[in-house]
Amino acid sequence: MNVLVCLAAILFLLMILIGGKKGARSFIALFLNFSVLFLATLFMTDPNADPILLTLIASTIISCITLFFINEVNKKTKTAFLSTIITLATLLFFIIIVTEHTMTQGFGEEEIEELSIFSMYIGVDFVKIGASMIIMSTIGAITDVAISISSPMREILLHNPNISRSSLYKFGLSIGRDILGTNTNTLFFAFFGGYLGLLIWFKDLNYSFGEIVNSKVFSAEMITILCAGIGIALIIPITSWITAYFYIKSRDQ
Repeated sequence: MNVLVCLAAILFLLMILIGGKKGARSFIALFLNFSVLFLATLFMTDPNADPILLTLIASTIISCITLFFINEVNKKTKTAFLSTIITLATLLFFIIIVTEHTMTQGFGEEEIEELSIFSMYIGVDFVKIGASMIIMSTIGAITDVAISISSPMREILLHNPNISRSSLYKFGLSIGRDILGTNTNTLFFAFFGGYLGLLIWFKDLNYSFGEIVNSKVFSAEMITILCAGIGIALIIPITSWITAYFYIKSRDQ
């Protein structure tokens, strides 16, 4: 516990020294977002609750905290928020279909031994839980890409007020292409770093490459990574178009 407090204190001091007031708000936002995720997870254990609806509500609140609480309410955060919600709704519909067809929801055979003493009839839709897990794993990356595109587009409009809508849209796409690869790789290595123990376990079980690829646990993680990458790719043109549309419309009024 003392180590956790020390690390949190170091992070807080660094965020204050580097980010100032915005750094302090970012640190507070971490705990607020964690609270939202924790409450959403608790509510999902209720068989009468709809995990998809809870995910949309939680994702909306997290987006509001990340965008409006940290960066305040302005044009760039409003367009980034709208882009995030549209992308999440599209991605959630796609993920539900993928989860149903791949049947990666629930537990893999590697986890059954530890769960054998528990009842599997808990009355929860694991397809929706699986889709919710993927969405919540990508919400941070999606909002980050949205504000990373919307903010520079605002700056280029301020420095070049006569820019056309199509040129502003292409500028947003150009920014998106630069950050697409880095964000996708960040998600990839974050997930694999977290599941490094699983890969070592596969080695101890003498799994072949084919058995690893066809394992439900491994497949579920790969699907999460790929869906997250799709979400990042989708939000780039969506944010670029929405931002260009509203910025130019506001300028011309």
